[in-house]
Amino acid sequence: MSEPRRHKRGGLYFEDFKVGETIEHRLTRTVTEMDNMLFSNMTLNPQPLHIDRHFCLETEWKQPLMNSLFTLGLMIGISVNDTTVGTTIANLGMQDVKFPHPLFQGDTLHCTTEILDKRESKSRPDAGIVEFLHRAFNQDDKLVAECRRQAFMRKRPSK
Repeated sequence: MSEPRRHKRGGLYFEDFKVGETIEHRLTRTVTEMDNMLFSNMTLNPQPLHIDRHFCLETEWKQPLMNSLFTLGLMIGISVNDTTVGTTIANLGMQDVKFPHPLFQGDTLHCTTEILDKRESKSRPDAGIVEFLHRAFNQDDKLVAECRRQAFMRKRPSK
């Protein structure tokens, strides 16, 4: 099987996604207190579960939880270099977002993307819709996040 012809930025075109394939992403990322503070403050989220260590000592977690929207964004962001950089027209939606295990400061994420489905666009002959299942795991391989995402993807241009 030949290697797909990628976009000059590295993304795959609609035709290159194979339903049932799982991509293990090369990038990993250790999350930090600074990530949590910056993201929570930039999004005006004053939840003490993310930004107040002393408050968290009184919770079942005994430490701050990473902001779940940061975790979601990081999980999808990690997937971009291996999948959609330069070839996404738009994100169409995200469903079934779950955080089955907490992510803490100092944990290291690694992620996978499974190709669930794809179909050609009914309105644009140069595009299609791909459905992804993104999953993020901590350093102990515990699932910390998952999300189904639909993206409007470019088809490979004819020379």
